[in-house]
Amino acid sequence: MLRKKTNGVARRPQRTSILSDVAEKSVDRRAFLRGSGLAIGGLAAISATGGTVTQANAAAAAASGTVETIKSVCTHCSVGCTVVAEVQNGVWIGQEPGWDSPFNLGAHCAKGASVREHAHGERRLKYPMKKEGGEWKRISWEQAINEIGDGMMKIRDESGPDSVYWLGSAKHNNEQAYLFRKFAAYWGTNNVDHQARICHSTTVAGVANTWGYGAMTNSYNDIHNSKAIFIIGGNPAEAHPVSLLHVLKAKEQNNAPLIVCDPRFTRTAAHADEYVRFRPGTDVALVWGILWHIFENGWEDKEFIRTRVWGMDQIREEVAKWNPEEVERVTGTPGSQLKRVARTMANNRPGTVIWCMGGTQHTNGNNNTRAYCILQLALGNMGTSGGGTNIFRGHDNVQGATDLGVLSHTLPGYYGLSKGAWAHWARVWEEDGEWLNAQFDTLVGKDGKEKSLQNLRGIPVSRWIDGVLEDKDNMDQPNNVRAMVLWGHAPNSQTRGPEMKTAMEKLDMLVVVDPYPTVSAVLHDRTDGCYLLPACTQFETRGSVTASNRSFQWRDQVVEPLFESKTDHEIMGMFANKFGWADRFFRNIEMEDENTPNIESVTREFNKGLWTIGYTGQSPERLKLHMANQHTFDRTTLRAIGGPADGDYYGLPWPCWGTADMKHPGTPNLYDMSKPVSEGGLTFRARFGVERDGDNLLAEGVYSANSEIQDGYPEFTMQMLMDLGWDADLTDEERASIDAVAGPKTNWKTDLSGGIQRVAIKHECAPFGNAKARAVVWTFPDPVPLHREPLYTPRRDLVADYPTYEDRQAYRLPTLYASIQKNDFSKDYPIVLTSGRLVEYEGGGEETRSNPWLAELQQDMFVEINPRDANNLGVRDGAQVWVEGPEGGKVKVMALVTERVGEGVAFMPFHFGGHFQGADLREKYPEGADPYVLGESSNTAQTYGYDSVTQMQETKTTLCKISAA
Repeated sequence: MLRKKTNGVARRPQRTSILSDVAEKSVDRRAFLRGSGLAIGGLAAISATGGTVTQANAAAAAASGTVETIKSVCTHCSVGCTVVAEVQNGVWIGQEPGWDSPFNLGAHCAKGASVREHAHGERRLKYPMKKEGGEWKRISWEQAINEIGDGMMKIRDESGPDSVYWLGSAKHNNEQAYLFRKFAAYWGTNNVDHQARICHSTTVAGVANTWGYGAMTNSYNDIHNSKAIFIIGGNPAEAHPVSLLHVLKAKEQNNAPLIVCDPRFTRTAAHADEYVRFRPGTDVALVWGILWHIFENGWEDKEFIRTRVWGMDQIREEVAKWNPEEVERVTGTPGSQLKRVARTMANNRPGTVIWCMGGTQHTNGNNNTRAYCILQLALGNMGTSGGGTNIFRGHDNVQGATDLGVLSHTLPGYYGLSKGAWAHWARVWEEDGEWLNAQFDTLVGKDGKEKSLQNLRGIPVSRWIDGVLEDKDNMDQPNNVRAMVLWGHAPNSQTRGPEMKTAMEKLDMLVVVDPYPTVSAVLHDRTDGCYLLPACTQFETRGSVTASNRSFQWRDQVVEPLFESKTDHEIMGMFANKFGWADRFFRNIEMEDENTPNIESVTREFNKGLWTIGYTGQSPERLKLHMANQHTFDRTTLRAIGGPADGDYYGLPWPCWGTADMKHPGTPNLYDMSKPVSEGGLTFRARFGVERDGDNLLAEGVYSANSEIQDGYPEFTMQMLMDLGWDADLTDEERASIDAVAGPKTNWKTDLSGGIQRVAIKHECAPFGNAKARAVVWTFPDPVPLHREPLYTPRRDLVADYPTYEDRQAYRLPTLYASIQKNDFSKDYPIVLTSGRLVEYEGGGEETRSNPWLAELQQDMFVEINPRDANNLGVRDGAQVWVEGPEGGKVKVMALVTERVGEGVAFMPFHFGGHFQGADLREKYPEGADPYVLGESSNTAQTYGYDSVTQMQETKTTLCKISAA
């Protein structure tokens, strides 16, 4: 679908690189490969640059030594494809896809097939650097840690711990992500976050508040059992290419109709039986339009709703307003088409619903995700194989980093930030709770009372620039952010590019920890106070990673750290020692040296504390056993058939209840009551109490297989075990552990022995209870999901009927809604702008655009424009154009004239960086670390707008104007 561009990319002629011969002319595939040296089997050796900086040479390694194969996991998307690395004499010389893996089944996408280059690439950041007098200078690790540490401690003393922001990464493995959140806690701040905030935070919030857990309910493999597939706001053909194997298997094997709802005709839509085009930002209206036909014709699953759903009557009242005429007025989609979609879903059950960031990145993204869930509840498609909400996460470990609490509003395991949550983790860490509390600053509230910032949500990554720029008198923390640590994050993946540049320049200190310099190194005009620290890739370390379906996989280390790079956990150890609390931080973790914790020991520590989501049964030994015996797992059910892991589900998908000694097999499909809990079955979680306004919130007469409680029941506590007479099943050690926490008040989440979980499951009950899913979330701004017009809407005629929220304070910051929407930008900026992914690149694109195999495939940033719009603007295909947003940010890109986008809609990919508002920033990169392909960031032109619950940024619907450059 995307045409390859061949007019090259601007390069610095004075710089020597492997591409210097082809830098100034059009590049076709043959010339690109010849110029890069790839045509003869690999990159040529790079000249030594001194010190320990060395470049591995595959050709030399192949001349001698035995080839060893090592299993790892692709570091791009969340499918979790196995990569089999071929290593000789410590050099990674080749790779194969994992044929035994039940996830990728011997397949790779373009990114996965070239992932070796991510580890061995010549464009890596090779040694610590600092900007001094406007020039990049090489420094030692010791100097870097000392200077950065001294600067941070000075800022802490002057402005408090919240003036340093710790931005983590979905590229960390589970162990590193856990340590990172713990690190922020020991520093004394909740100003910590990662990419999940700007990709699926609205999913986690919306889904968890509907039925208990905020994650993919089934799996890629379980789609094989689907009788219908409904994809909205997702383009897996490009974002998760290997996942399409599983989608197409159901389409072909089950004759399952594939319905794709998207404002853009994507590569995924090309496979659809029914393509539904709708206006960006109208997802709720579209889903309610489908539900209108389901309710009107009595196609809903009435018994499922009666026994397992609360609040559907209130949904009916809202849906009744969305007749076909109103739906078409708002979305642009004909009512007759939606009736056909509704009938297709009703006649082909179980069906699955799949979504990605097209549905989440909106000011009302939490409404969208809950509407998708409610559609499945109405159809009775939950808790069944072939059904569920299969939420495709983005990065390779964004699921794990989310689960492990690299977020500004919670501790690991979604425990939150309450005093009880901190007390739980203090027990796990064997830490003095008063010492932890003293690490945090305090704030005098409007009521005149002093409160600890330990219990207050931090600033989310989507708003860090406001943490720097906002008047501190308007903030719920004592001072502005003065130092920013971007640890594995692409800043070009965030909106409001011009303001981000200003924020970066205002900081006292900017620190980048990454295998690549990233756009953080070049966006600003700083001359000093910027540090680049080279982190290893995940192929230079080991540890676990959680795929989108909640399965764990273990990466073995492929090669030793290259150049002067260090593992993320070692760098954390260096800072912990610098700050003087390493002994406390690592007190229960085995150390490999003064700075480096043992990865398996870190796994065991989080196993001791993550009872909420069942991150407790996945010991390193069990995970390694699964990786070594992938061939024994069924490709659809994911259950091992014989072999040493017999009966386990691949990767022990969470919740894997109890301790590893319990040998729980993992939970393949959430809320599936057809199986006993001990064999992977589950109910809806009793998370929201037992009644609401006199209505029962517990399940009505339904329960998981073999349950000894044959009705709904609340979450388990020690008192409940005592009332049932089941406390006799506890061991003396378990009882003592429970008594040490809170005696009878101890619950399944805070019992460090796992005894309460073990006994509940012995009686085939779910530790978290058996409740109804709730279609109405009374704690959210919109208890019933509502359509609200985007802040920058092209439809002024709809604002009165479907207004946005009033301005409010959220996550320590003032957040604007109505004060923006009241202004009419649609006359000057008449085109709706949306964004998305390309198959060639991933995330902010720094590593993939630094990969010659991928860079050759997509050499130009572009904007897709409908032919009618292009002709009206006088723009030809391939011409340079300006795309300008209503807040003044603008980008200069190539026009791709195509009917993929409808009239009045433009699309840009978000993987590019290194150009800014027409200027080429290549000169600002450290020597030899500039990506092969640079381009404008779409988010330079993207605008303000944040979800009402999670502060998700709105990138899928704003306005722009396009003009010839």
